[in-house]
Amino acid sequence: MIQDMTRRGLLGAALAAPALLPAPARAQAYPSGTVALIIPFAPGGPTDAVGRMLAEAMSRDLGVNVVAENVTGGGGTIGVNRVAQSRPDGQMILLHNIGMATAATLYRSLPYNPLTSFETIGLVTPTPMVWITRPDFPGEGFADMLRFVRENRDRVNLANAGLGSASQLCGTLLQASLGVGVTAVQFRGSGPVFPELMGGRIDIYCDQTTSAIPFIQSRQVKPMAVTTAAPLAQVPGVPTAGQAGLPGFEISIWHGLYVARGTPRPIVDRINLAMRNALKDPRVVGRLNDLGSPPEPEERQTPEAHRAHLAAEIERWRPILQAAGQFAD
Repeated sequence: MIQDMTRRGLLGAALAAPALLPAPARAQAYPSGTVALIIPFAPGGPTDAVGRMLAEAMSRDLGVNVVAENVTGGGGTIGVNRVAQSRPDGQMILLHNIGMATAATLYRSLPYNPLTSFETIGLVTPTPMVWITRPDFPGEGFADMLRFVRENRDRVNLANAGLGSASQLCGTLLQASLGVGVTAVQFRGSGPVFPELMGGRIDIYCDQTTSAIPFIQSRQVKPMAVTTAAPLAQVPGVPTAGQAGLPGFEISIWHGLYVARGTPRPIVDRINLAMRNALKDPRVVGRLNDLGSPPEPEERQTPEAHRAHLAAEIERWRPILQAAGQFAD
């Protein structure tokens, strides 16, 4: 009798098991092998720095190698399109910055739609930017830089990491704010800019703190102003752009993770969990804080918060970029 009851109990549990395994359980087979984390910019840049930290921590959480892969070109659109065209199985993840939103205006003919071609995973980190100059730049502060730009507009070289990059956006806003145009020198990513800036062949540059702070700390470039509402402890003594002559000049370059549209929600949730765990890793948090780019608050790390933010940013930057009249196609 007892054995019969036991058999009936086991049989009942087995029949009931599917009801106890919600959709996320289907993600147990994920990942099926090495995961590619696509970074659509050159090695050595700010998004690359965030991506490599994230890949290492997510590898530990997922139990497989998460390999950071730089796919450059087209202001980030080539790498983005690779993920858009990938299989919706979570084996290829995209890390992108604010360029995911601005590309919707900068490129009048995109092979993908930032809102409908992807599943959002979550926001990773907001990264402030900092204005820096060549080490022998005349003057010591942001006001001096602004004056130099106004007086030497035909001779100033303003670097950016490519059309559609965060630095290009920052430079566009500076020119719009001052009402002047300067010579824009485009590079393929942020990394190649610094040798030219340190060598005096580029005058000014606006970059994310994740890549600029090490060069500031080693005194290889001059910091002029940060783009945040309040000064940053990581660059002591450097004022905000608003404090130094451009009220309201604030930019934070947010980063988020994406996978191809149609990726099952259980896989999206598993990647999101790995991302959130990575952003709690003391090693990752400490490094990001050192670079002035702390993790996003937990309530912004959800797929829903990420999608809402992306939609809002597309609408925010559309009129600004249309007024600038600079398009990538």
